[in-house]
Amino acid sequence: MALVSGSGTNLQAVIDAVAAGQLNVEIAAVGADRPDAGGLDRAARAGIETFVVDFAEFSDRSAWNQALTERCSSYAPDYVLSSGFMRIVGEAFLAEFGGRYLNTHPALLPAFPGAHGVRDALRYGVKIAGCTVHIADAGVDTGPILAQAAVPVVDGDTEETLHERIKVQERHLLLTVLGELAGGKRPEDYFSGTATAQS
Repeated sequence: MALVSGSGTNLQAVIDAVAAGQLNVEIAAVGADRPDAGGLDRAARAGIETFVVDFAEFSDRSAWNQALTERCSSYAPDYVLSSGFMRIVGEAFLAEFGGRYLNTHPALLPAFPGAHGVRDALRYGVKIAGCTVHIADAGVDTGPILAQAAVPVVDGDTEETLHERIKVQERHLLLTVLGELAGGKRPEDYFSGTATAQS
């Protein structure tokens, strides 16, 4: 299953790959933390069940996190994908889905974590940017890395132009990892020195 906060472009790539027979997974449901998340519409158009656990309707983060955990658990997913999900989940969620909560990030972690990875990389002056698929944990983009792809920075790059090229690699890398997990590879298998690398 997947969680979204925004437009859900990574989610759409997964939906398209499943529909084309290129990825052998079932998307049990797509959830969001806000009712206007565009990813919900993408899921609904594909016939995927959707739900909202609206952050604004809860008195505190703990109550919201517990409700999200219970709703996600009701689908018994093998993995939960953060597809542009902009909320940091809490202890209850991580206890339920520890080691099975996947995230993508538009930088080569552990460098440039957080919400502005592309901008921060450009400001630092890197010549190689990229993207990461990792296991999300209680930190900000600190979980174990499953796979990475490098994206060269070219003269004249802006945050927008670089981010668009990174997104192409990010979607490809995500589909690769999901395909491997669906084929029986386990997250811990990536930590034996055989992690996927795309360029």
